[in-house]
Amino acid sequence: MTNTHSVVNRGRLLRRGFALEYFTLGWNVVGIVVLAVAAVSARSVALAGFGMDSLIEIGASTVVLWALSGTGQRRQRRALRLIGGAFALLAVYLLVQSTFFLVAGYHPQHSVPGIIWTGATALVMFALAAGKARTGAALGNQVLATEGKVTFIDAVLALAVLIGLTLNAALGWWWADPFAGYVLVCYAAREVRDILLKHQPTPSPAPNL
Repeated sequence: MTNTHSVVNRGRLLRRGFALEYFTLGWNVVGIVVLAVAAVSARSVALAGFGMDSLIEIGASTVVLWALSGTGQRRQRRALRLIGGAFALLAVYLLVQSTFFLVAGYHPQHSVPGIIWTGATALVMFALAAGKARTGAALGNQVLATEGKVTFIDAVLALAVLIGLTLNAALGWWWADPFAGYVLVCYAAREVRDILLKHQPTPSPAPNL
């Protein structure tokens, strides 16, 4: 009876994990379209960077769905490396773009759609991150738990971009937009470090001669 209950509970947790990832995937697919339009119309590096982050979150969710469909440490390590590599690309892109816009002194336009979307995204991603953290811990699934941290970072980044957009719209602080991009760089770099360095495979012991 205990084993049967354990199997049923694990199946329920897996379904919840899949549901959380599919919802994240759908939200970010819509977000890429919204952010692309808002970033082009406002010429905002922060919105463009957040759109790239949404693209990475789509990749991360896809990786987690792949990881949840199978078992094995090798599959989980590969999934974690893919997520870390995506964040490394994001950090490089944002560093170059934010520096260029700041040095050039480019003034982005106001973006009401960007403000609305980033505000809604922050709320949704905080809720999804909490659900993934609990489900990943209950399943003992490192990939889902790690991607939950990525979703939490996504929420923090949405909040940072929202603050930058609001300051620009309310006070004309144009430099808040590229500075929000630097915030994304810092978080992306930290995630790369955490994922790639803390989840290295354990070396096999040397054979006895």
